[in-house]
Amino acid sequence: MTNNELQELVERISLEWFNKPFKHRATFNNRLRTTGGRYLLSSHHLEFNPKQLDVYGEEELIKIIKHELCHYHLHIEGKGYQHRDRDFQDLLSQVGGSRYCQSIPGTRNQTRNIHVYKCQKCGEVYYRKKTIDTKKYVCGKCRGKLQWILKKSLKEG
Repeated sequence: MTNNELQELVERISLEWFNKPFKHRATFNNRLRTTGGRYLLSSHHLEFNPKQLDVYGEEELIKIIKHELCHYHLHIEGKGYQHRDRDFQDLLSQVGGSRYCQSIPGTRNQTRNIHVYKCQKCGEVYYRKKTIDTKKYVCGKCRGKLQWILKKSLKEG
């Protein structure tokens, strides 16, 4: 599917499901990794991950298009366009868009680091994705001093 075909598909879905025209650009973006598509607030353009079409087909792409069009139309109308907003959730369920896209095999980070901290007073152990300032933060259980123990690298499957 070309960008022009994608543009026509998005315009057609917008009219059929939202009864409103899509007046901006819809394009494929090969650099998208962990998301199926995105709505650009500043320009109102839509970008889609072409790998979603390649791996899961046009039916899944249409669900992603509906999702992004919900953001688009609600934002332009000045309504709640974010995932947490009731307007967004209601419109998404009305049009049958996908809440989450399926992950593409091999696109997630292969390893992630876990930092381990231990309270010097009560021995409570904390696992964190990011490092924390042990001078600023204390144990949530006894308010004792935290000590950095180690950094683990875990493989994601």
